[in-house]
Amino acid sequence: MLKPSVQSLPIKKFKDYDLQNTDDLLTVEEPMEIRLSFGTNGSRKQKSISVTMRTPGHDFELALGFLFTEAVVYDKNEILSIRYCEKEQGKPNDQNLVLVELHETVIPDVEKLERNFYTTSSCGVCGKASIDAIRTVLPISNAIGDTDFHVSFKDILSLPKKLQEKQLVFNHTGGLHAAALFDQDGNIILMREDVGRHNAVDKLIGASLQLDQIPLHTKLLFLSGRSSFELVQKAAMAGIKIIASVGAPSSLAVSLAKEFGITLIGFVRDNRFNVYCGQKRIKE
Repeated sequence: MLKPSVQSLPIKKFKDYDLQNTDDLLTVEEPMEIRLSFGTNGSRKQKSISVTMRTPGHDFELALGFLFTEAVVYDKNEILSIRYCEKEQGKPNDQNLVLVELHETVIPDVEKLERNFYTTSSCGVCGKASIDAIRTVLPISNAIGDTDFHVSFKDILSLPKKLQEKQLVFNHTGGLHAAALFDQDGNIILMREDVGRHNAVDKLIGASLQLDQIPLHTKLLFLSGRSSFELVQKAAMAGIKIIASVGAPSSLAVSLAKEFGITLIGFVRDNRFNVYCGQKRIKE
C-alpha cells in the first residue's frame, strides 16, 4: 500500500472569537533517499546519491527526473529498474528509499556524485561557473533544438486558473507547489505536485521521460511559485523553451534562460505578466 500524500490532524481553530475543535488536512512531508546500483553483473555496487524532502506519490518519476536533470542518465533505457528497497524478509518495502538499477554499461561519475550538485543555492560557485557547468552536461538535442512554438497573451493569462483546477491536493491542504506542462493552445498536458518545487519539476520531467516525450520543445512549463536557477536548469535539460511562473525569477535564472534561448515569464497573475527574455515566442 502506497503512502498517502495528505494527513488529517485534529487542531484547535480560532474563528470569530470562538475556539473550535476540528480536523485539518496537511500535506505529508517525508525524506526520500535515492540509491544507485551500477557496475557489471559480477561486481554491482550501491551508492546513495540524494536525500530530498518530498510528498509521497510518483516517487519513481521523482527519482528518474532527478537523475536526468542532474545528468546522471540521459535515456530511460539506461535504467534496468526502479523499485523501493526491500526490508527484512516478511516486512513491507521501505517507501522512503528508492533503488535505481542502472544498465551495466552505464557507469556514473562517482566523484561528481560525492560533491554537492552545482544547482544548489549553497554550492558557493559563481553564476558564470554554474552556467558553464550546465553547458557541459546539457544534451545537444535539447540545447539547440527549437521549433515554431508560440503562445498567446490570452493563453498565458489563463494558466493560473487552469493549474488551480487540477491541484487536487493543494485545494485540500494549501501546502504544495505544482508544475505543469501546457501545449501551444493552452491545454494542460501533465501536472505534478510536491512540497518541494524542484521535486514537482523532477516528477514532471521523469513522467515525460517515461512517456518518451523528451525533449519538450513544444511544451510550456508553468510553475506555481517562483523561477529559480535550479528550475530553469532542469527545464533546459528537458529541452523546454518557455517557462512561466506565478512568482518572480531570480537574476541567475534570467541569465541562464538567456544563455539557452529560453523564454522566461514571471508574475502571471491578476491579468498581467512580465517577460524577462525571449519575447519572440509570445503572440500578441
